[in-house]
Amino acid sequence: MEKQLDGGEAIVEIPCGEHKSNYSDEYRKIEVNNRLTSQQVDVEDDDDVDDIYRKEATKAKPTGKLCKKIKLLFSVKYISIFSITIVLILIKTIDKLENIDIWIFELWEWCVLILAILCGRFLSTWCINAILLLIETQFLLKKKVMYYVHSLRKSVGVFIWFGLILLTWGLLINRGVGKLRNKSKLIVKYITRGLAATLVVAGLWILRTLLVKIINSSIYVSRYFYRIQYDLFNYYILLILSGPPLMGGSESINGCNLPSTRFSSTKEEEGEQEAEMVIDMLELQNLDPNNISVWTMMGLIKAVKDSDFPFDANSGHAIFMDVAKPGHEYITEDDLLRFMKKDEVKQVLARIGGESSETITSITNRSFINWVENVAEHHKGLVLSITDTKFAIKRLNKFVTGITVVVLIIIWLIITKIATTEVLLFISSQFLLAIFTFGASAKSTLEAIIFVFVKYPFDVGDRCIVDGVQVVVEEVNLLTTVFLKYDYEKIIYPNSELASKAISNFNRSPDMSDCVDFDLDVSTAKETISVLKAKIKGYIDRKPEFWHPEHTVRVKGIQDVNKIKMSLYVTHTINFQNYEKRNNRISNLVAKLKNLFEELGIKCHYLSPRSLYDGTLADENI
Repeated sequence: MEKQLDGGEAIVEIPCGEHKSNYSDEYRKIEVNNRLTSQQVDVEDDDDVDDIYRKEATKAKPTGKLCKKIKLLFSVKYISIFSITIVLILIKTIDKLENIDIWIFELWEWCVLILAILCGRFLSTWCINAILLLIETQFLLKKKVMYYVHSLRKSVGVFIWFGLILLTWGLLINRGVGKLRNKSKLIVKYITRGLAATLVVAGLWILRTLLVKIINSSIYVSRYFYRIQYDLFNYYILLILSGPPLMGGSESINGCNLPSTRFSSTKEEEGEQEAEMVIDMLELQNLDPNNISVWTMMGLIKAVKDSDFPFDANSGHAIFMDVAKPGHEYITEDDLLRFMKKDEVKQVLARIGGESSETITSITNRSFINWVENVAEHHKGLVLSITDTKFAIKRLNKFVTGITVVVLIIIWLIITKIATTEVLLFISSQFLLAIFTFGASAKSTLEAIIFVFVKYPFDVGDRCIVDGVQVVVEEVNLLTTVFLKYDYEKIIYPNSELASKAISNFNRSPDMSDCVDFDLDVSTAKETISVLKAKIKGYIDRKPEFWHPEHTVRVKGIQDVNKIKMSLYVTHTINFQNYEKRNNRISNLVAKLKNLFEELGIKCHYLSPRSLYDGTLADENI
């Protein structure tokens, strides 16, 4: 469905199907800016290049019980501050109240301390907001640091809050410390040390939060940037081809490039509207892991993770019929130029044609449908991988938080001097006992963390070979990985054990090779074998979407005097991630060889495919 906007902008809305998320109304837009421009993207300018992801709407105000709780909390705070301020005014105006002492402080000093505790949080929030405003308006690398600034705002706010409380406490103590007794001085000393220790712990917690965020962001960027870039551009291509043509087929008008294109998503639920995410695909193609900000990366992850993918084989066939000329069985470059620019057409041919894209000038229906199916499978695997990685990172954060809390408690006890020599000896003995008891578990946990976040030899959905068994990765956790065998039997491996194993990954492999063994009768003439080779070559050349043209027919030897052992080595245009598709192709090849033997009158004693990777027959695996 197409809509016209002011200023010559066209929006193509494509409704999506149901999704497992809680959002009931979700759609995708492709927004095409029809204002012609010849402006080039400056890759050197980080701020410009990284401006691919933004939000065009704000969240609605919270409603229901949450809104009532927030209003109640603010009401209590403001009423308390107002009441204490009134009491403080009364103390300074009434002589009898001014001379009232409570323990070591006068009544007005207690009011000031309570005001510092209540108002300190507001002051710290204002300071953080001022810092954020300064960074957003003045700081040159704002897009590089905004993610970390927003992640640290609560921790820094608490640090400023405790700093104000400690400052107020120190000023009050200096006024009345001279009239304190020894016991009261000891209590005040411990309170002061406790506040100072809490401030130090809050500062260390800021460092912990920053370190965790840096590690998390580096994991996401290094692991998923290129996969997300590939997935979003494929999604963009399908959405573009699903909509109406942009222009009549020329790449430019009067030297100006074709319109730049973006797509966005909006979600609504029960009156709450989430900020609309707009992704500029032209900018996205110019990014790399070195110049993308964490803020943008998290936005891209959210766009992929929360999106629906409504394309399958049926929709791929429908798109093909819409793009191809009526009555044609293929899509040409001219057909694609009606929807996108020439450089994008080259990328489409490269993605669908693979290594042979330089010689491909048209796309068949079968090739296009296969590509759509591969794109859908890639999107599904990417979403599952992001979900499992997010869960594993949460588990890792809990693990790190637990260790950090224990260390900070010890530091707090040391600063306050509550931890005497006897207490430290007791803590050390318990620590040594824990190492003796859980040392092996701690080592396994560390190896599992390194395996998941550093090595990560597979993602969810990858087909692998572990211990000589072909399996599919079902679930990746922090400590264990769940695999599925060919009969859907679940195998659970500890990640610490997988770290020491050799793992073959089909999904990360390039186009893979296959072999068919056959034994011909020794009486077969040399000329007949030459004709057989020519016919095999012709069959492979006629199937460029299935096989690479490079192949080998090799004579391996003579067996039992009456058999010529031969092998046909071929290279698929796919790897073996989709093993069923591999089995279908090799099965058709075997059937074709049988037909050729019968056609040429060749007596065949043996004909069977042989996997070059797991040593088993093709039909023994899923």
